[in-house]
Parts: sequence; C-alpha cells; structure tokens
Amino acid sequence: MIIVANGRSWPAQGRALSSMFEARKQVFVDLLKWDVPVIGGRFELDQYDDDRAAYLIVANGDGEHLGSARLLETTRSHILADLYPELCEGPLPRGPRTFEITRFCLGRNQRATERRDTRNRLVSALVRFALDRGITRYTGVAEVGWLQQILAFGWDCSPLGAPRELGGRVLGALVIAITAETPTLLAQNGVWIADTPTLAEAA
Repeated sequence: MIIVANGRSWPAQGRALSSMFEARKQVFVDLLKWDVPVIGGRFELDQYDDDRAAYLIVANGDGEHLGSARLLETTRSHILADLYPELCEGPLPRGPRTFEITRFCLGRNQRATERRDTRNRLVSALVRFALDRGITRYTGVAEVGWLQQILAFGWDCSPLGAPRELGGRVLGALVIAITAETPTLLAQNGVWIADTPTLAEAA
C-alpha cells in the first residue's frame, strides 16, 4: 500500500513514519556514511522533517516501511537551494507547482527483485501524487550513479548542470517534468505500476 503522511500525521501513521526514519538511518548513515543527524541512535531526521514536509511511503500490509521519499516545497527552504545551488547552471527551479524529492529510500531487507518493485511503486506514487496535486515539476540532488538511473527511467528528466564533487561525493541536480504523458513514458521502460492509487485525498 501507499501511505501519504506529513509531520502532523502522528500518531495515525506512527508506525509507518517510525519505520521510515529507522530505514533512513540504516541506508543513509549506516550504509552510505552520510554525516546527518540521528535521533536516539535509531532515527535519521534533519531540519527539513517538519510539519510541512510530505512523505510517500510504500508499506506492507502491517504498515512497515519498504520504500519512501520526502517532498519539500521549493517556495521555502529546501536542499537544492540551501546546500547545493552551485549544481544549477541556470536559475533554481522553484515555485508553488515545483517540489523537491529528497531522501528516496529503499529498505535494505529486500531481495533485488523486491527492491525493484518497491522502487517502481515509489516512482509511480510520486507521479500519481504530482498529477493529483497539480505539481508540474520535481527537482532533486543525487549521487552520480543514482542520477544516471533516474535519467534512464524514460520520463522527461534533465540535468540542471554538470555533476560536481562536493564533500567527497560526486553530485548532480536534476529536474523532472510531470505531465499526463509521464505514466506512458515510464510504462515504456517497465517502471510504471498501473494500479497506483489516487493520492489527492490524503493530507
């Protein structure tokens, strides 16, 4: 199932959010060695995890996290603008219909085929969420290996500048245009999940 949550969703989505923050710590801190805050030795949260952050969570029947992404409004403080503006060779894409995808996280306790299915469900949920909410663009910052995968999904996705080495990692910024044709483009590359639910009604 797909859960849409935000910082005001406790305790209704407490288990899904808790397992998401635990998974983020396992991926970004334990595996990737990012220098980011950890709360209580278990949860990875930073200053952007506030009441206005939105979360899309792919969960199993018990509400346990399989994959997730955080969405930030670009009309306020967000990662590309605050931390990596030099990755954009032109103006920063921002506006009420432009959101930033951050903390794209796939749970580590899945086989390769399960992770691919979770990834596809999460990408499809991001597109459905955008179409339901009138979001026309996503931006993001990614390490170059993941950036190349995102570009290869088949959607209308472009680099915002050449990748650069920053803080010991090679990073690039990108922008993804979301239109009514995006599901078809993803389906042509085997990424779109046709039964992705409508997500507009969620808070």
